[in-house]
Amino acid sequence: MKIYPESATVQLEFDKIKKLLHEKCRTDYAKTKALELRIHTRKDFIERELRQSYEFKQLLQNASYFPNDYVLNLGKELRLLSIEGALLTGEQLIDIRKLAESMEKLFRWFDVERKQAYSGLAEVISNTHYEKKIRELIDEVIDESGNVKDNASDELQNIRMGLYRKRGELRRMFDRIVQRLNKQGYLAEIEESFMNGRRVLAVFAEQKRTVKGILHGESDSRRTSFIEPEETIGLNNDVHELEISERKEVYRILRELTKRLGQYASLLTVYHNIVGEYDFIRAKAAFALDVKGEYPVVIDKAHLHLVKAYHPLLFLYNQRSGKPTIPVDLTLDDTARILVISGPNAGGKTVTMKTVGLLQLMVQSGLLVPVHPSSQFGIFKQLMIHIGDTQSLEFELSTYSSHLLSMKHFMETSNGKTLFFIDELGSGSDPNLGGAFAEVIMEELSRKHAFGIVTTHYLNLKVMANKTPGIINGAMAFDEKNLLPLYKLAVGKPGSSYTFAIAERIGLDKRLISKARAMVDEDHFTLDKLLNTTEQDLQKVQEKEKDLHRLVKENERLKKEMETVLNKERHHQQVEILKEQNKVTEEKLAYLKDMERKLRTMVVEWKKSDDKAKVVKEMAALLFNKAENKSASKKQKQLDNKFEEVAGEIKIGDKVKMKRNLQVGEVLELRGRKAVVKIGLLPMQIDMNDLVLIKEKEAE
Repeated sequence: MKIYPESATVQLEFDKIKKLLHEKCRTDYAKTKALELRIHTRKDFIERELRQSYEFKQLLQNASYFPNDYVLNLGKELRLLSIEGALLTGEQLIDIRKLAESMEKLFRWFDVERKQAYSGLAEVISNTHYEKKIRELIDEVIDESGNVKDNASDELQNIRMGLYRKRGELRRMFDRIVQRLNKQGYLAEIEESFMNGRRVLAVFAEQKRTVKGILHGESDSRRTSFIEPEETIGLNNDVHELEISERKEVYRILRELTKRLGQYASLLTVYHNIVGEYDFIRAKAAFALDVKGEYPVVIDKAHLHLVKAYHPLLFLYNQRSGKPTIPVDLTLDDTARILVISGPNAGGKTVTMKTVGLLQLMVQSGLLVPVHPSSQFGIFKQLMIHIGDTQSLEFELSTYSSHLLSMKHFMETSNGKTLFFIDELGSGSDPNLGGAFAEVIMEELSRKHAFGIVTTHYLNLKVMANKTPGIINGAMAFDEKNLLPLYKLAVGKPGSSYTFAIAERIGLDKRLISKARAMVDEDHFTLDKLLNTTEQDLQKVQEKEKDLHRLVKENERLKKEMETVLNKERHHQQVEILKEQNKVTEEKLAYLKDMERKLRTMVVEWKKSDDKAKVVKEMAALLFNKAENKSASKKQKQLDNKFEEVAGEIKIGDKVKMKRNLQVGEVLELRGRKAVVKIGLLPMQIDMNDLVLIKEKEAE
């Protein structure tokens, strides 16, 4: 992206964003990339980086593990690998091994499911492969502490075996000498030490000529002399020679290993960049969490549609201070390319403009931004900005001359892919002449199809915005009652500068304010007053609209609750109806089962009985009980005349009456809760609950 002027990114505070991102990075690769953050103009690059940041943000939000534990800054080591004859130490080789181990973890982490779920992150390693030979080469030679293993070569193994034996022999001999001299009282409290890599005795200075050997030095107080005993000189020499041989062999082995790893230098450099790339993506995701960054829609054309957009730095500042941040909503498209923002000073015009510019730079750099996810960002190929006093002493340019010079560049170089920001267009000159030039500049920028935001106090620009296609008005809201800015942008209408209202707020003499009002052109004052009234009326309408919206939501909530109650009542009624239906059905089913049982009993009895006619009569009576039901009341009267119900427990031989068909029988047998009753010639098994104990009435 082309930036004009060079200080534009500083004026939009993009450098502060890069600094905050730099603080989140851990590797040198990521820190460098953060400070040199590129602003892309290709949609695929922007989409890729936004998607990667968003996917890593999801990992952080879910506290999911991602294998980028090591902080590896191996630029020096990797450069040495590509130099012939170079040598890496054991510690450096361990770091190389950690790099290879990190890559192994990354390739293992990206299984089939994760490659699909985190396609953006998987793309980072898509063009490389994991080479296990790198770890195998290092593990053959270097242990976990970075030391060369004994079995790295036969020569080294022999040398270290010799060293082990010689050192053991030296230790035993030295211990004998220490015991002997200790008994003689020649040794100081520390008894022994090492000097020049050789084991020596700590002898009292007055006894140094008594002990034979080589004098290596004295203590600072000169009370102790350090002597190598004569008996250990030969062994010390042997140990020293073996140590030199060991160092030479270790040097040769490390050099050989470095040479063998050199063939993988380019692959290891790729690994190093991948680890740094993931660290950079992690830093972007962590920064997005701080500013509540989201993944907006990116469109490959000049377009802006911001929903609930915040200035990230202002959001962080207000968050620390416990203050709310007012969001910005605006749209710049083919029908409304230039927004003219008016309103009082310190009302938020410049902040709004900087918010839009900074968010656009962040999106085209692949950073998630604090907006609603439904926001849309187009892609611009050049960004131009003119904010503040640009007076140049070096080139003897006045404020207005410098302003016109910038406007000249804007008009000459802008096109349909340009996003510009102009603060206080036309300021620094006579209001009438400056206002005329400002109109010409805006017309030319509109003719070039450039997109941008302009702030102004000029009434002629507010009027122009209403009648010129592609240019729209916007105003920063102001509470005239409390004389305080609301920092809220309202698109579609111009705003007042509230010059006299602010003068009253700061306590300026009312006489002076009235005098100033009298000096202002009546039409100008009337228009500004009309803007004031319109803005206040709009604020009242918006407040009423909020109340209406709240009442509508409350009504919808009550409606849902009422529907829930009605649905529950309907359900309850349906359940009760089904219960009644089931009860009737159960009674019919019980009746039919009882009828089937009785018929089976009658069929058995008919086969056994000689009086077939009587059994058939009873079966007919059972089947055609409708007739009996008609005479049930008559039969009940007859039974009441002959029998009476009595209380008591039913026993064998008792007379009982059936509740259902009013038949009388004699109990033949009791079977738990059922009784076998002989009714006529047929014995029947009947539930005790269906029987009533009776006895014949005494004759009158």
